[in-house]
Amino acid sequence: MSDEAELINRCLRGDAGAWDTLFDEHYAAAGRFIFQLSSDITREDAEEICQEVFLAAIQNIGTFHRSSMFRTWLFRIATNKTRDYLERQHAAKRGGGQSTLSLNAENENGQTLDPPDTLPAPDSALLGTERMALLHEALTRLGDPCREIIELRYFGDLSYEEISTALNLNPKTVSSRLSKCLNHLEKIASAVFSRTNNPTFPV
Repeated sequence: MSDEAELINRCLRGDAGAWDTLFDEHYAAAGRFIFQLSSDITREDAEEICQEVFLAAIQNIGTFHRSSMFRTWLFRIATNKTRDYLERQHAAKRGGGQSTLSLNAENENGQTLDPPDTLPAPDSALLGTERMALLHEALTRLGDPCREIIELRYFGDLSYEEISTALNLNPKTVSSRLSKCLNHLEKIASAVFSRTNNPTFPV
């Protein structure tokens, strides 16, 4: 049995120490993944969403399929929680009010996220803040299932095999679908980027 499988078994038995270990291993990566999902996400947002993600993981660990990696499963939860969070934020803005968060405190386990702070994320460094926002706009227009497979591959840095397990596809289908989705994204992005002085789709 792998170390991760044993750790999951301990979590299922209610071992708090196992949960602490699992959080330590995946908390920062989940935060970075969340941070990259939208140009509207701040460090504070990522912290709040990450806590929601791990709470959902605790509540739903019994549904975790052992055929996939825990991080793959966690990233899918993170994708859904991030979209829910952004929808709530947008609704709050339309309603005229939104809450602010205190960002200096660690979570109850003393953990902090590791998304970019003063330095931009690697993709932001390449594209710049404005171009990254445009790329996220194009991804939003692209929609699912293409958006999810691109996010898992390029924001989550998952392998084709990990994505195939997460999405219940064979690796060849993942490769083919990703290629088609990227072509579709390029067409959408070209239209979005043409509104700026940098019409070229970033590759």
